[in-house]
Amino acid sequence: MSETIRIALVGSTGLIGRTVMQACVGREDLRLTAIARREAKLPEGARMEMFVADPAQWDEVIEAIKPKAIICALGTTWKKSGQDEAAFRAVDQDLVMAVARAAKEHGVERFVHVSSVGADFASKNFYLRVKGEVERDLGKLRLGRLDILRPGLLRGTRENDRRVAERLGIAAAPLVNLALQGQYRKYRAIKAETVADAALALAKRNARGRFVHDNDAIVRAAKSLPKIGAEDD
Repeated sequence: MSETIRIALVGSTGLIGRTVMQACVGREDLRLTAIARREAKLPEGARMEMFVADPAQWDEVIEAIKPKAIICALGTTWKKSGQDEAAFRAVDQDLVMAVARAAKEHGVERFVHVSSVGADFASKNFYLRVKGEVERDLGKLRLGRLDILRPGLLRGTRENDRRVAERLGIAAAPLVNLALQGQYRKYRAIKAETVADAALALAKRNARGRFVHDNDAIVRAAKSLPKIGAEDD
């Protein structure tokens, strides 16, 4: 029988977070606990807990939960941050790093972080520069195992988030993906379900080190997640 892995999820109210919760419904090999600053609806049939607390107390929650792995799907948008750099960094950088430091302090063995394609701390693009700075700083923590996922445009239904340009991009994604070959494959749009499955699969892996996953590697990791009912095979 495979080991049941206790996983803590931060960023449960976003697209990836909600999809991770949905992906855990019916699984016996994973025990998911979400940590959030506000209540969120759990998927039907979900057997999981959600701790609602101020982010300043998440350190204590992580210590109490004692997860083996953390999936970090924290993130905001330039629009939601009021187009304020400090407000954007408060979520995408400061809060992410606070969670990672708590993970390190409390002996969490694995940390899976959802970043973005093109993340680069030297980028002239503010969004990508912050993402790159976070990746760099996570690496400096020397976590037992660090997996960084760099998905392109996420395909999925977002709640209360009407971004016209993104919707047009999603609609055109199947054709655009065909045109993105070779070194440009990493920019392909990807289903939120694929990213969620990859995050869960990577949270189960034992090998130590720092691993970066672009589009194709995310897809491969997602395919490695055992199907529901096959966890004990």
